[in-house]
Amino acid sequence: MRSAKTHGPLLRSSAALVLIAASALSTGSIAQNGCKGAVYLTFDTGHMGIAPLVAQVLARQQVRVTFFAADERTQDGGSSLDEHWAPWWRARAAEGHEFASHTLHHTYWQADVRQGGATAFRVKPSAGPRAGQSFTLTPAAYCQQIEAAAQRLRVITGREPLPLYRAPGGKTSPALLAAAKRCGYTHVGWSSAGFLGDELPSDSHPHQALLARSLRSIGDGDILLAHLGIWSRKDPWAPAVLEPLIEGLKARGLCFRTLAEHPAYAPLLSGPRP
Repeated sequence: MRSAKTHGPLLRSSAALVLIAASALSTGSIAQNGCKGAVYLTFDTGHMGIAPLVAQVLARQQVRVTFFAADERTQDGGSSLDEHWAPWWRARAAEGHEFASHTLHHTYWQADVRQGGATAFRVKPSAGPRAGQSFTLTPAAYCQQIEAAAQRLRVITGREPLPLYRAPGGKTSPALLAAAKRCGYTHVGWSSAGFLGDELPSDSHPHQALLARSLRSIGDGDILLAHLGIWSRKDPWAPAVLEPLIEGLKARGLCFRTLAEHPAYAPLLSGPRP
């Protein structure tokens, strides 16, 4: 069995990070039963190298999130929905987190095309057997990409995924969204303020700048986007920014909810969540 990589001293929080978090908390402790608004933290899969540390922060802060999962290449030599990572996903299900599809092979939409008199989609997956190749999928085949990730989550977690999905990169077209809707999936992006910046280069977008911007701009109703590991960011965003961000937003009276509790998406659920 492979062992997941550790990252050593990932908690190299700078003095600036500590000061920002302390400033956010200095306004006084907000009573836990007095939410002034809700935010919806979501994680897309990635190289999974920081996934155990993310889970520790979420458990410590008692925050539940929504994970959008694709079967992406991981730092430990496998993929994010393989058997090696299955116990990690099951543990998150037991903690009450929610799950949704990110397409099985992290399949980017590139363009709408005409094929046989009908609309089809040129796509380019970043994972799976055709990673890096551009080719055309029919609407039905694109739906299979969405459903395959959802089915894998069902098998791994024993929990029904939400009838939601997130297109990689947030890249869509009206025809793509309509095709997904016809096969039972509603697309969820993220708020402008909710782009947490963990995809950005760490040399030009240091932790303290990302944290300050997020604490300044995030408000009630925002959907937040982060990842379980970004290959291009050399100084990992989580947990260094994640925990002070959660603490700072809580200090402002914002409570964390899953997308199962979002007013736009809760009506799509067929019944109460377990």
